[in-house]
Amino acid sequence: MITLKINGIDVAVEKGTTLLEAAKFYGINLPTLCHDDGLTPYGACRLCVVEIGTGDRTQLVSACTYPAEQGLVVRTHSRRVTDVRRMMIEMYLATCPSSKTIQDLASKWGVSRCRFEVKHEDCVLCGLCVRMCAQQMDGRAIGFVGRGKNRRITTPFDEKSDVCRLCGGCMYICPACQSRCQGPQERSPICNACVACEPPCLVPWDDMKCYMDPCVWCEQETKRKLLAESKVQE
Repeated sequence: MITLKINGIDVAVEKGTTLLEAAKFYGINLPTLCHDDGLTPYGACRLCVVEIGTGDRTQLVSACTYPAEQGLVVRTHSRRVTDVRRMMIEMYLATCPSSKTIQDLASKWGVSRCRFEVKHEDCVLCGLCVRMCAQQMDGRAIGFVGRGKNRRITTPFDEKSDVCRLCGGCMYICPACQSRCQGPQERSPICNACVACEPPCLVPWDDMKCYMDPCVWCEQETKRKLLAESKVQE
């Protein structure tokens, strides 16, 4: 077993466990866009980024690809981590504002503006469809081509694949295929329509945002207010 510290709590995990798996095991939910438990880690979206190390010698790593190490100090919701996640969500909003998955992430993380040029693309290059096709459907009908801004997903030689079974696995797992509620004629790159569904916890500890999901403190506070209101009505 490997012992490490996550958000100030001493935890133990088996060797080979990633930081994302360790966090989930102990009830700490990290946002992801390119990760699925049935597929190999890819580390493309960077939303699961965490801060490791202490003092001035800290660095940001993707939790889904970084293995747990003995004595490692991990912070999953520090101010630095939260700022990076919000910036990444803004970039995804500019790339594919029609995705409900990305819109929900924006609402959950309090992103209410998009400072980048909106492109309305239909792919965020998360690689989920490529891994789904190869690892779950055993098709290998699609893959990445090109580099940098020219990188895209297509079939070999851009021709109809003779190994594709039209199973729909790629569309099922694609976050860009999950259209936002307002439809294709959205007026802005961000809607925040679901911002009231899960209020963000405003109780900080040091420079760390509350990582409980759902937040026990918030639930207790809500129950206390409801009880107080019922007594007033009586």
